[in-house]
Amino acid sequence: MAITKTNFINYTRCPRYVALEEIHQEKLMADVELAEYQKEEYSDKLQELVAGMYEADEEGHESDLIDKENRYLEVMMPYYKKIEELVGAYVEQHFPGKTVYSEDNFTQECFDFNDKGIKYLCYVDVYNEDQNNINIIEVKATTTNKFMSLQSNHPKKDKYSIFLKKNNILYLKDEIKDYNILAEMPLKNYEKQKAKLFDRYGVGKYIYDLAVQRFIIEGEYKQSNNAAKLDNIHYYLGVLNHEYVFDGTYQDGVQVFHPDENGNEIVNLIDLTKVTKELQAYVLQDKEKLESYIANMDAASCPLSSGCEYKKQTQCKYFNQICGKIIPAKNSSLAYKRNGFGFKDEMGNTHKGLNLINEGYLNMLDIPESWIKSENHHIQRNSLLKDEQYIDKEKIKVMLKQIEYPIYHLDFETFPCPIPRFKGETPYIQSPFEFSLHIEKSPGVCDKNQDNYVFLAKDHTDCREDMIKAMLKYMDPNKGTLFAQNVSFEKGRIKELANIFPEYKKPLMQLYQRGFDLLWLLDTNSKIYKELGYSEEEAKKMNFYDKRMSGSFSIKKTLPVFTDLKYDDLEVRNGTMAIIEYASYPYMSKEEFQLKYQALIDYCKQDTWAMVAILDSLRKKVEEQKV
Repeated sequence: MAITKTNFINYTRCPRYVALEEIHQEKLMADVELAEYQKEEYSDKLQELVAGMYEADEEGHESDLIDKENRYLEVMMPYYKKIEELVGAYVEQHFPGKTVYSEDNFTQECFDFNDKGIKYLCYVDVYNEDQNNINIIEVKATTTNKFMSLQSNHPKKDKYSIFLKKNNILYLKDEIKDYNILAEMPLKNYEKQKAKLFDRYGVGKYIYDLAVQRFIIEGEYKQSNNAAKLDNIHYYLGVLNHEYVFDGTYQDGVQVFHPDENGNEIVNLIDLTKVTKELQAYVLQDKEKLESYIANMDAASCPLSSGCEYKKQTQCKYFNQICGKIIPAKNSSLAYKRNGFGFKDEMGNTHKGLNLINEGYLNMLDIPESWIKSENHHIQRNSLLKDEQYIDKEKIKVMLKQIEYPIYHLDFETFPCPIPRFKGETPYIQSPFEFSLHIEKSPGVCDKNQDNYVFLAKDHTDCREDMIKAMLKYMDPNKGTLFAQNVSFEKGRIKELANIFPEYKKPLMQLYQRGFDLLWLLDTNSKIYKELGYSEEEAKKMNFYDKRMSGSFSIKKTLPVFTDLKYDDLEVRNGTMAIIEYASYPYMSKEEFQLKYQALIDYCKQDTWAMVAILDSLRKKVEEQKV
């Protein structure tokens, strides 16, 4: 078995992971063939890919992708392989010497070394070597956006990234000779942003991965008395370029990714040679921890920490079933709305995140009332304590008056494909393949079937223009309200379509301007309420809360509060399944396609009907008279 790079990263999460894996000493020196290595890395790669799809969700609200089912994600693996091919082909074209990168022909470069009875081993995604240099490229199914977004500035000045792109390679600015960082930001600001690269559970996770790979590669060179070569090895991440715009060129049914009109390549490299060198001290500390964990094999519970990666795509596989099992499924101490800053006690100490659980504050009511300063937190607490709904009927009535009829209840299903498929698309763009529309002509006047319109792509060809035409056929851009849960998502897709298809830009942007969010009624929209004359304190207060929501305003949590509608009896029950069924079109039999096609229609239709039902129920609640 040995300790692969992914093993190393997982086993050093916490003291008990190794014991939970039941690693046996005799396996620590076993050889690992490439096929076995790839199988071991498979789940990790899928998590990485889906994390990219999740992060493309621009609202930052709860996503169905959190509740993914791995068996459905196999269909996404070809996209990861395509990214590796693109990076490999780029290196082969732009770097001199020999390049090895195909995982399918079992020729990837392998490095390993032995230490204290343990074999450490890794394969390299893309390996390049010429007479003078060796280049190690680790491919990641993410984009440059994570890195270019590390920005700062002088007060009231433009923001600048800590990276500079030169010849399609990103370099840290402090590594560029004579670069004047002070002209863009104070040096302390630059260092603060750069420090994020060293957080192995933030954006630095990709770099830590590369640093572990460097540790193993250097281990082999040192053990084989080739340490002199170490100064000639360069370490890069190979990622997708978030600024790349596909021109729509296909050859024999396959995309051809020419540099776009701004000179962007589909992939970029990030030079992290110096950063991964700095990280070696941390990797060596983790190596010592790993050796200790293997020696002790202690499966006893330990404090929850950032290593659990709670609610991230890379969450520890043992968290839900073992370590995090103590967290209540409903109304835990973590369920207080927008509680990222935690709570301050009487001494001014902050208690937040998983530390609340470690300190024994498991339930919402375990938090001392004296710690609660937010009015919304008081609302949540009292709703649970008194077992009653909170509703501000007057605020809701005021917001209801802002709605113009007809209401267009709209929901898109999108495929955030890592590789752009159609003209005008960028990596991970939320490319729409389906919409459901319920038209509510006047308050409460909407039939589930007769007033519903669905557009769904029948294959993977570009159907976006047909979708636009269907939208404009059913929705009048000059009147009514575009209504959705987290309407910024629907507006985002409409704006993208307007930019890609300029001939439809005017009517699409008219629809865009008519957006209204269901959450403005249930939660709040402080900006609108302040414009309507409410104080800042009142404007920030939520309008509705029920303990069954457990701190969440997602439609899956609010729906049972207002209606008897369910998703459990649907063939497609969440957004992940919708993505995967659409992505699986080419692999389906005719009979299976017909079943899944209808299932996608039923799911999307349920989403918009759910909004109709919630709105109608809410409207009736605010009209109820107290007896």
